[in-house]
Amino acid sequence: MKLDRNSMVLYAITGRTWLGDKKLSEVVEQAILGGATFVQLREKNVSYDEFVQLAREVKSVTDKYNVPFVINDNVEVALRVDADGVHIGQGDGSVKSARDMLGRHKIIGVSAKNAHAAVSAQLEGADYIGAGSVFSTSTKLDAENINLDILKEITSSVSIPVVAIGGINKGNVLNLSGCGIDGICAISAIFGQEDVREAASELFKLSEQTIGGY
Repeated sequence: MKLDRNSMVLYAITGRTWLGDKKLSEVVEQAILGGATFVQLREKNVSYDEFVQLAREVKSVTDKYNVPFVINDNVEVALRVDADGVHIGQGDGSVKSARDMLGRHKIIGVSAKNAHAAVSAQLEGADYIGAGSVFSTSTKLDAENINLDILKEITSSVSIPVVAIGGINKGNVLNLSGCGIDGICAISAIFGQEDVREAASELFKLSEQTIGGY
């Protein structure tokens, strides 16, 4: 799947912490119906087989709506389920290695905390950058925040899409306006809400207001 900047507006990263007895694939569908334009499956504490099963279930939904679907940090799972690509965190593997395994048509996203890391990722062949953490986040307690000036440096230094990540919610997303981003990433602001579809809809509209500009 070819990456389109329009698909980066609302990048949903899955989180099962808040789901209770709800099925992840069904909640992902609600997020997409609300406005999620991109989905990343993030699972840190499951077996390989469970990861593959979850990936297949979510992919059946993203395929239905033609929404890009990537796997967090696990190229093997991405290959197994024929996901659209992977997202690689800092220190979690190289773009070259992922590209060699996945092929040139798959999407590879890379996390970056500064412009130097973003430029390096682009030169290595990354398709987009996840820049952050822009705000404090409970889903990644070891993440160091970057200020908005650094975010602007990142967006102005690369030609590939940049999405902001980390602690973004409806109360702070508009603070990112004018930073040159192509969209926002959200976990708890979507999956931690009572009405996932409505939460995604509201975030999509707010994200549209933040796109571009300096």
